[in-house]
Amino acid sequence: MSSPRVFGISGWKNSGKTGLTVRLVAELTRRGYRISTIKHAHHDFDIDKPGADSFRHREAGACEVAIVSDRRFAIMHELREESEPRLDDILARLEPCDLVLIEGYKRELVPKIETRRLESKSRDPLSPNDPHIVAIAADHPVTDTALPVFDLDDTAAIADFIVTVMELPRQ
Repeated sequence: MSSPRVFGISGWKNSGKTGLTVRLVAELTRRGYRISTIKHAHHDFDIDKPGADSFRHREAGACEVAIVSDRRFAIMHELREESEPRLDDILARLEPCDLVLIEGYKRELVPKIETRRLESKSRDPLSPNDPHIVAIAADHPVTDTALPVFDLDDTAAIADFIVTVMELPRQ
């Protein structure tokens, strides 16, 4: 099986990563592409609620818990004392698709767009230290770069750029 095409959305906390990712998924799926996403979280997170049966299964020690209905399924894997899985390990678990958008993952060696907002946690640019950043999307003028710069809300132009950079077949 060939590796999926992967494109990243990176930036500091509150820089607009999630909003851009959501808009790109909507835009690219509207264009006919099959898109998957992976979000990296830097903190302890839980998608399960205390008291739910699946939560109780995990609390009892289950390594993996699958929740299945006629609409969707989810598999939660408890790492316990294991290290965080590598991005490649997670990508290998996904079904085939046209593109995987990864949110976060600042250190991955994949093409990515840097998001910048005036209200973000930090205004330190990432692109000068990351040769894999191929463009910037910002809510303010950016003049200190030779990279393409997009308005953070210009989803269609950013999607066009990703389609070109990732060499996705036109739909």
